[in-house]
Amino acid sequence: MVSASAVAVLALTLTACDGDGGTDTSSGGGPTATAEPAADGTKTGSTAAGTKPAAATPTKAPGSAKSPSAAATPAPAEPGTPSAADGSSGCDHKMPISPDEIAVYRYTPEGGSLGLIVKYGNWGCAPADSDGAPFETVGKEIYLPMDQAAYVTATDPIVAGTENQHIGVQEFLDWLEAHPNSGLVFKYHLGDDGAIDHLDEVFTP
Repeated sequence: MVSASAVAVLALTLTACDGDGGTDTSSGGGPTATAEPAADGTKTGSTAAGTKPAAATPTKAPGSAKSPSAAATPAPAEPGTPSAADGSSGCDHKMPISPDEIAVYRYTPEGGSLGLIVKYGNWGCAPADSDGAPFETVGKEIYLPMDQAAYVTATDPIVAGTENQHIGVQEFLDWLEAHPNSGLVFKYHLGDDGAIDHLDEVFTP
């Protein structure tokens, strides 16, 4: 049996552990507040009520949209290749003198032989409102002997049509006499004697 003195010692020990008669159960040494439900259902004094709310995701303010980057800006159009429409067809103005083409102006029977008064030249650049390039003459008029039996072909305006047609030498001379200094372009060939034995008109629009 437990003696009365042992009971008294136990009672003193319990009193020393809790001087105010309560048990200290809080980690901070103070009494724990009783959680009471709030009007919105959240317990006041509870851990949930004391937690700091997470930061809300900020919304974009009006007018804060990101400006288009430089890459999104359309680049200026590259200049196009020059064309005949803008007066620059890319034609070379320094083309060489044609070795077998001449502009024919007149004829002469001086010296008892037939000769043509001609100029050499080259093909220039076609204007924007033209269908073909012009034959640009250079230098002075010169004399080229012509065979009286030369083979001659002609187109407009000597004959009707744009296809070369064979005509006689006299018909050709008659046209030159009626239309001096016309400057029609012909491709020619020289025979063994150095006289023109073949003459073909070059059609120009």
